[in-house]
Amino acid sequence: MSKNRITQIEAYEIIDNRAMPTIRTGVCVDETHWGWADVPCGSSTGSFEAQELRDGESRYRGLGVTQAINSICEKILPSIRGRSALDQGGLDQALCDLDGTPDKSKLGANAILSVSLASAKAAAVAAGLPLYQHLNPAGRVLPVPQACLLNGGKHAGNELDIQEYCVMPVDAGSFTEAVRILSEIFMTLRDLLYEKIGPQGVNSSEDGGFAPPLQTSAQAMETLENAVAKAGYEGQVLYGLDLAATGYYDQQTKTYAFEKSVYDRQQFIAYLESLVDRFPLIVSIEDPLMEDDFTGFGLITEALPNKMIIGDDLFATNIKRIRQGIDQKAGNATLCKVNQIGTLTEAMHAATFARQHGFSVVVSERSGETEDSILADICVALNAGLLKTGGMRGSDRGAKYNRLIEIERDLGDKACYAGRDYADPPFN
Repeated sequence: MSKNRITQIEAYEIIDNRAMPTIRTGVCVDETHWGWADVPCGSSTGSFEAQELRDGESRYRGLGVTQAINSICEKILPSIRGRSALDQGGLDQALCDLDGTPDKSKLGANAILSVSLASAKAAAVAAGLPLYQHLNPAGRVLPVPQACLLNGGKHAGNELDIQEYCVMPVDAGSFTEAVRILSEIFMTLRDLLYEKIGPQGVNSSEDGGFAPPLQTSAQAMETLENAVAKAGYEGQVLYGLDLAATGYYDQQTKTYAFEKSVYDRQQFIAYLESLVDRFPLIVSIEDPLMEDDFTGFGLITEALPNKMIIGDDLFATNIKRIRQGIDQKAGNATLCKVNQIGTLTEAMHAATFARQHGFSVVVSERSGETEDSILADICVALNAGLLKTGGMRGSDRGAKYNRLIEIERDLGDKACYAGRDYADPPFN
């Protein structure tokens, strides 16, 4: 008879999709049931994220994770061996208490998260349930994929300042159909860029979209809209932007150096208003201002009341910062990135709290991903309306798409594609 007790943990170093080291951890329940999880890693990380533990030595240019693995084997395992894997909240709190720092810097957020995720998988295996159902028996919403098809900023080698230009196939009849639509748009965009620019036009970005040598956000949006129309989906998709504005914000002058001009906060908000006026199908704007500007987020939320104003670096999947945003009406949506906060429980609590207080939730991958598809199950467990997935290429991202297709098939008639209800899908 299963006692659902954690009996063993193993961990080792692997690489993510950028050839960067990360952790793969296995947790064993009752000496029989194993769950394995990989830790995602961000490229443009915010100041308020939980802190990874890196080696700082010559191997992997200082980015190795052997110290974090040692934290798992030498400190975490002795502390949690014998705990119930069914008590995810208690386990994650024990991990936080063992670390004892506000940003998980002692043991490393990467070490803690790997154990948290692998434990959830092991518990699901022991229960004979798919992970999304183990986490939430009422999980049934398939998210609209917010796929980044064009890239700029720090994730691309071009002159575009906006980091991501995303397509959202809201009129698809299912998640499976949404993937087909995105794939067709992606292939059409490639043909269009190659024909217009040549081989340089189809260079790949870190996030899996194209990184063509364009100069302005207007050019990028025109190119994306042309590809959508040529693929036959005009009017059936909406668009999202990730400005990652902290990347071009000057702390001393409190200005934004953007597209060869310099803007103060109010001027930059006015610029974004004009961009949305020109491209009204842009409905989602992530990190439009620097990462700690709650006042500015309040101003742009008021200026664009019918748009989703998403805090990523602003909120960092941290319930305290989300509460501040809600109180100040700074934004109306939050990204949910599990490695920003460092445990599965904290990430799910932050997302649930946001939904309960009128905020939309966008579950998001990181630039550094592996073939681990756990984010798909978490997204369905949260009944989230959007999943930000990066581009349409690479097995690291394909694994998430394919897992969601599988979940949709398993749910059958119970499956609910968020579609145009992406901002507020059914919520248990």
